[in-house]
Order: sequence, then structure tokens, then C-alpha cells
Amino acid sequence: MRSHPLDADVLIAGAGVAGLSCGAALADAGLRVLVFERERWAGGRAASRRDEVTGEMVDLGPHVLTNEHRHLLALLERLGTADKVLWQPDPFITLLDQGRHLHILSKPWLPPLQGLPNVPNTLSCVSPADLMSNWRVAWQAARLSEAGTLALDDEDALGYLRRMGVSPRFIEWFWTPAVLSLLNVPLSRCSAAAMMRVFRLMVGRSGYHFGFPRIGLAELFVPGCRQRIERAGGGVCLSMPVRELRVGQGSFRGFVLGDGSRVDGGCGVLALAPQALAPLCLRGEAAAALRALGENALRFEPCPYVSTYLWFDRKVTLARFWARVWAPGDLNTDFYDLSNIRDGRAAAPSLVASNAIHAHAARHWSDEQIVAQTRREVAQFAPIAGRAALRHARVHRIPMAIHCPVPGSERLRPANPTAVPGLWLAGDWTATAMPCSMESAARSGALAAEAVAARLGRRLRVAKPPPDTVGAVALLRERMAAR
Repeated sequence: MRSHPLDADVLIAGAGVAGLSCGAALADAGLRVLVFERERWAGGRAASRRDEVTGEMVDLGPHVLTNEHRHLLALLERLGTADKVLWQPDPFITLLDQGRHLHILSKPWLPPLQGLPNVPNTLSCVSPADLMSNWRVAWQAARLSEAGTLALDDEDALGYLRRMGVSPRFIEWFWTPAVLSLLNVPLSRCSAAAMMRVFRLMVGRSGYHFGFPRIGLAELFVPGCRQRIERAGGGVCLSMPVRELRVGQGSFRGFVLGDGSRVDGGCGVLALAPQALAPLCLRGEAAAALRALGENALRFEPCPYVSTYLWFDRKVTLARFWARVWAPGDLNTDFYDLSNIRDGRAAAPSLVASNAIHAHAARHWSDEQIVAQTRREVAQFAPIAGRAALRHARVHRIPMAIHCPVPGSERLRPANPTAVPGLWLAGDWTATAMPCSMESAARSGALAAEAVAARLGRRLRVAKPPPDTVGAVALLRERMAAR
């Protein structure tokens, strides 16, 4: 094996949001960082690539930010790209429900009063009794702590809602599409803990807004993170997978790369998806110490999705973002017209991107079938799309959006430290007390960066507490905790 000289304080495997944000924070603390990425591009599941036909930058899948993405937005502020996010205060989202456009509002009212403006929309679709059948779920969500959330992990969300007395109509109208869209799995396969982790914040926080990248998603963070890492004497090495971990005298020593070469480092961070992490933990020098971690990583089920891009010959809508109240037979859950979002495209024909979440049913479909179904669904929201010509289409099949939050999976999420001193984890799937997302990845990267910096004698403060309930909901939770 060839051996590289010790030229890095920290080695990171994986150049997604978690790995790059961790590396940039450590570089800002004056540490030399090397990031190794097996793909030819950086960005991980938030990558962007140039379409070879149109020359336009398209994301691996459409992604949105929210004003609650504290770590991700703080990173963009440091990188100078925060102004490249286009915010949509209201409507929060437009829902297509049986041909009707429901404009869902998001008011910064003291929780739990923020839901009141949407009651008329809700009662146009369900009965007052259906709405009131959620009172026990809302009551429990208002009192939940992190420990209480994890206690629900063995139960599936559908069974939990039925046990709480939620009406079948409300489950069908709200919970089924909401859980599929937000957590990427059907209600019957979702952990009740994962569902309630999201719902407790819907009940206990207010003023949510969506933000859309005005440039390619990866362009928000990849170039800036690379520049910071390189300025500190490090680098981001693409097409260079990590094949094995090196452990000596009980501590992390370095990586063996895909070409057999060795690189040494004082500390290491594994910012990888569970399926990529598991092989590193189950072979080589680290296997004895990390076997349990590797075996647990294999238990995470990847959730596939399909992202479709449609280039029309004209403007088909002025909307930026809409979603469907999902029903059997539907393919996509949410849609974005990038001509109304991206810089310099305001007068351009529509470029509509869509997400097909938990796309098991469509995995055997041809690209032509997916494009045709997506176009039909766009036309149901914007009828002009049915008459417009389609200039170009692109289908992206992504093996994993997040891991499927099935029952039992929330307790599987590991903490950042590993059993090997000097080695940490980072990724959206780790125990961040947040739903798996880009923000969870950024928080995990920040937590790992602080721990690494402390071991190397540097002071670093970039991690923020996860969002929690406020207002009357917070007072109730605190009172219940004091009992």
C-alpha cells in the first residue's frame, strides 16, 4: 500500500451536507481537513448537475428549506449565499384536493392559535367531528418530550391514530398524505415516534415558511465549503471512496482509500448514509469495535424516490410550489415551477420539477410512463400544461431520499461518538432529535465538528439546540415534566 504523509488534522468520508458543513466549520477553526467522496461530484443527496441537453442546473431531487433550518441557514450566512434563497411567506403551501386549490396559511401566532386561519379550509373538506377527533393526538403532542417521543417508536402511526380515536375520514384526508409527503413512507409503515416528532412541532411552533434555492441547491453550499476547506490547507477529493478504517492502539488512525493508498489523520468523521457506512464497520481493523454499529446500520431501510423535470414550451403557472392531497394511483406529491423561482427565468417557459416519494410502485415504470403520469398530474393543477408542448424531460431515480422511518428506527439512530476514540458519525440519520432532512444533516455535522475540535484543543461553537415548542404548548410540556 502507498502511504500519504500526515497532511490533515481531520479526515472526513462523504461530501454531502453533513460532511462539507462539518469540514467547513473545522477549517474555520484553523484545522486542515481532507474530505473523500466516492462520486464525481460533491453534495450527496443534495447534489446538483447540469442537464446535458438544456445546459440548466438541476438538482438530484427538488428540495426546499424552511425558516426552521437553523444550521443550514447559518452555514449559508457564513458562506455568503443566504440571499440566494427565495422565501414564500404566504400561502405556506397550495394543496390540490379533488380539483380545488386550498391555500394553507402560516401565521406567526402564539401556539396553538396558529392553526385557526386554516379551520375554514379544513371544514370545507371534513366535518367538525372529524376535525375534533384529533384532540387526543394534539393533547399528547403538546406534552411530548424527546423521551416520550421515542417511547412511541414501536407502534405504527396508523395504529396509533386509530387508538387515539382519529376518524377514518381525517386519517384519509390529512394524515395519509401528510405523512407520505413529510416522512416519505405510508402511514401504516411509519413509526408513531417519527410522526409525532413532526406533529409536536406543527402544534407547538408557528410562522413556518418555505424557501427555494434561486440557484442549484448544491451551489448554495458546495463551492463555499470547498473554498474554506482549501484555504485552510485541506481539500475535497472526488472519485475517491474510503475502503477501510484504520485503527491502532485503540484509536482512529486513518483511512484506506479505494486505490489501496493510506492516509493518516488525527481524527475522523464518517458522514455517510447507513448503507455506505455498514461495510466500513464490518471489515478490517475497526470491525471488532464497530461491529454493533455496522449491524445496526444495515437495519436502516433506504426510501427510494423519483424526481422528474419537465421543460414546457410556455408558462403553465405562476405558482412556485404546490402539493397534492395524495390518493391511490397518484405518483407525485409535490411540484415546483423553477421558472418562477430561479434567477433570470421569470420570463422563461415553465420548468416543473416533481417528487415521487416512496416510489416503490414506480420502480418498474419506464421513463416515458413516469413523464406521462407526471404531466397529467401537473395539468390537473395547471390545465395549460395539458395543451403545452413538452420540449424536454428528465427522470432521476434516487435510491435513497432518507431512510424509511419505520417502527423501531428512531431508537436505532446513533449518537455522533463511536466506540473508536477519535472517530465520529455525521448524517441526517443520526440522533439529532430532528426529522431526517438537510437540516438534520447540518446539525449532525455541527455536533461532530464541535466534538472533533474539542479533542484537538480548539474551541468551536456552531451547534444550536433543536427547535422546541413555544407558547402555551411549551408551558404545558414544562408543567407535565415537573410532575
